[in-house]
Amino acid sequence: MLTHIPAKIIALDLDDTLLKDDLTISDYTVSVLQKAVQKGIYVTLSSGRTDNAILTYVRRLDIAGTQGGRYIIAQNGASISDLHERKAIFSRVLEGDILTRVYRKAHELSLVCEVYDASTIYIPQPNKWSDIDAELSGLKQQVVADFETFLMKGHPKTVVPGEPEVLQKLQAELKEEIGERCVIFTSKPYFLEVMPKNTGKGEALMWLAEHLKIPQSQTLAFGDAMNDESMIRLAGTSVAMKNGTQEIKNIADCISDYTNDEDGVARFIEKYVLNDC
Repeated sequence: MLTHIPAKIIALDLDDTLLKDDLTISDYTVSVLQKAVQKGIYVTLSSGRTDNAILTYVRRLDIAGTQGGRYIIAQNGASISDLHERKAIFSRVLEGDILTRVYRKAHELSLVCEVYDASTIYIPQPNKWSDIDAELSGLKQQVVADFETFLMKGHPKTVVPGEPEVLQKLQAELKEEIGERCVIFTSKPYFLEVMPKNTGKGEALMWLAEHLKIPQSQTLAFGDAMNDESMIRLAGTSVAMKNGTQEIKNIADCISDYTNDEDGVARFIEKYVLNDC
């Protein structure tokens, strides 16, 4: 029976995990996570979002100035940033030929690709799906005329937004053609993501834990969807949200008693991590 988790680093997915459905974080959750940091635990936000889109929530938690709030994992594990040094300390890049292959396959299905930097979504043409992404992330958009040439320089990941049934077809085709060279998954039903091989939130968390000399057994991760899969699989203790997908629940060590909209992360941490620090 689970009684206490001796976590030294806690990795938290944002959307549908730490964030409520309205993309906010409650005062209660803020207070619990601040207590964790005060106890010497690293609290690391781990998201598919870019750095700038994550920083909004770092500011809400008010932990960036502490040692425990120093690091963030962005773009689904393609980068780790040290907020004190204001630089990336870990990064992975998807090769240009893979990016252009995804772009062309998406174009055949009348879909577009997106790539990112810390503050911007780069797109080949305006479209409603990128508008949704911009609204969710708070990032600006920029249309790039010669998009294939832009892709060839390499980027941490690419996202193809669209109708779920169309993305399922594209995902199957891409896995058959280039699946051995990259990671392909849906972070939300309407977002298909392609990342460098052996790259994910879990791999980034393990790198950061080793960097901080924290054993794997003292890592704790929370997630809800397939972009959290490697983090849930590799963490010493993993928690799937009550509102998470069945695939994630099947591989997690625990399932939260409460949903993201019910402060499930904070309630779990207060009960099993802060109970015996």
